[in-house]
Amino acid sequence: MTEQRDGEPAAGVAPAEDERLRRSDAGPDETTSGGAGAARRTGPAPRTPTAEPTPGRRLRFKRQLTVALGSSGPTPDDGRDRTPLGWFARALRVPGRERRILVQSAKATLAATGAWLLATLVLRLPQPFLAPYAAVFLVEATVYRSLRGWVQQVGSVATGVLLAALAGQLIPWQAVALAVVVFAGLLAGSWWRFGESGVWVGVTGMLVVSYGTAAEPVLLGDRLLETALGAAIGVAVNTLIFPPLYGERLVTAAGRLATALADLLEATSDLVRHDEPDGVDSLLSRTNDVRSQVLAAEDAAGLTREGRRLNLRRGRPGAGARHERPLRTLIALWSPLSQLVAAVRTTSERQEHPFAYPWPDARDALADLMHCLAGAVQSVAAVGEPVELDGCRALLHRLEQRLVTAEDDGVPARLGLGAMILPARLLVEKLEDR
Repeated sequence: MTEQRDGEPAAGVAPAEDERLRRSDAGPDETTSGGAGAARRTGPAPRTPTAEPTPGRRLRFKRQLTVALGSSGPTPDDGRDRTPLGWFARALRVPGRERRILVQSAKATLAATGAWLLATLVLRLPQPFLAPYAAVFLVEATVYRSLRGWVQQVGSVATGVLLAALAGQLIPWQAVALAVVVFAGLLAGSWWRFGESGVWVGVTGMLVVSYGTAAEPVLLGDRLLETALGAAIGVAVNTLIFPPLYGERLVTAAGRLATALADLLEATSDLVRHDEPDGVDSLLSRTNDVRSQVLAAEDAAGLTREGRRLNLRRGRPGAGARHERPLRTLIALWSPLSQLVAAVRTTSERQEHPFAYPWPDARDALADLMHCLAGAVQSVAAVGEPVELDGCRALLHRLEQRLVTAEDDGVPARLGLGAMILPARLLVEKLEDR
């Protein structure tokens, strides 16, 4: 089988057609000489007829992925109008973070106003400041947090009121009673059952003592009623009126993580193909960036799952259930990919160890496999897009056959090849089990 020379058209392709294909497949880095794109253009041609994605296919697929996933969130240079008027216009026009903030703010305002009116006009409670205060804080990020917060907040406020009542009966000096209540309240509030509402134990006791109502049982009962009323209204508003969902965060996280993983695979492919030890530092920096994207994806998945708990709108498309499994697959790819990058770094450092760099033709096949995997990884993020793995399987099989048959490579080179093949196989298996 003869190799195609650089600059010559492939067999069976007319020169004009070859020129058109090369132009459509050229990435943005390949228009100038001397850069990474030029290195990819002059690299060895694949030696196995596979279904691997070309750079042009990668670019076309990125455009398809953007359409399928929607906007991946604002970036510093996205040209958006960042004035308050522009922010408000986006909140009205486009579903996303801005609209959710606007809706939650309106709901908190409604809850606080309703709690105040109910406490003053209906129940005729004097100084019902705790009712709207509790209502605002119970319009939480998720319905589950609102319900959990209602129990915790009522419990912490009741504990604070009881501490204040006890101090008011036993300690005649207000300053001393205040100090005792704050100290005891902060200690009691550190109990894990109170959660984030634990601070209310000390704060409530401090307010009750400072207002001089610690020795008046009727006013203490009012404080408890105000808190329970406000918290209940906040929970009701957050549960019944547009309960928040975070499905778009899964979409955004999946798109960003898929792109980061694919870019890391491409960078590793270039490093392996062109044997440039100077690129190891850049690869380490990219690896750290991908690790940050993985952590962000895990946070988004956790918040989205919590957002569906006890949520009346959990069956809607915006709940993100369709994107949860693809995101789990992408997160699971991080472990074998980090092992692959570590193997490439170890073998490329040329230190005295038994793991040597594979021979050039084996490196070409490895680079083609990583390039093919990059296209497959990006396909995972687009729900409904087929994930082509035939080319990856063919390249992996060829490398495994070489590992067990090519004795002329020598033991160190075969060990280095095996160190890279193992995580590559794990990547293929996790993509198959998606």
